[in-house]
Amino acid sequence: MPDTAIAEAPAKAASGGNILQVRNLEAWYGESHILHGINFDVNAGEVVTLLGRNGAGKTTTLKSIMGIIGKRTGSVKFNTQEIIRTTSDKIARMGIAFCPEERGIFSSLDVRENLLLPPVVREGGLPLEQIFDLFPNLKERLNSQGTKLSGGEQQMLAIARILRTGASFLMLDEPTEGLAPVIIQQIGHTIARLKKEGFTILLVEQNFRFASTVADRYYVVEHGKIIDGFSNAELAANMDKLHTYLGV
Repeated sequence: MPDTAIAEAPAKAASGGNILQVRNLEAWYGESHILHGINFDVNAGEVVTLLGRNGAGKTTTLKSIMGIIGKRTGSVKFNTQEIIRTTSDKIARMGIAFCPEERGIFSSLDVRENLLLPPVVREGGLPLEQIFDLFPNLKERLNSQGTKLSGGEQQMLAIARILRTGASFLMLDEPTEGLAPVIIQQIGHTIARLKKEGFTILLVEQNFRFASTVADRYYVVEHGKIIDGFSNAELAANMDKLHTYLGV
């Protein structure tokens, strides 16, 4: 399938101006060349989803934006500022947060301690009252250790933790992986609320049915490249291609 240039991506959504611009992003794990010229944009107030099969390069894209991957080239601009050479701690202070698929919950700490441990790196972090409004389950389990939480509660805690930091641009890696349908629905409602409150979200998902309930736009990643992109309005016309891309 041919590589799709950025000019072929869908038009910008009306929700806001461009906040993230990725151009010719390449990344390596050691000698393994994973990303081969990734190009895409995210606009303020959008939920944008990176779709693709396992090993396509979706998670590596998020880690490269966050500065976690050491060997990377190209251009990543956040609010017009080039960050490709910026360290991950400074990127966090600019307002970007990354919630990894493995969640990273501290098993020996309770919910309150997990929430309070990460530093608030900029203004705008949600207080605990707002966190508990978004995730009432966490308030009920406030004194429970990480090992006592269900997979869904751990995912809620992982998202809640990055909301405490003051980030406005959230990168969520496979937030529905391994979760029951009722919990997936709750995660979807939370993402919709965060979008309504002005957060911008870059989402990595293999669960296309879930992604279609929350996303404004989609980019398809294959072999470390963006091979297609379309908006929700174009979704129906692209379903056959999506089935081919994702093998569903």
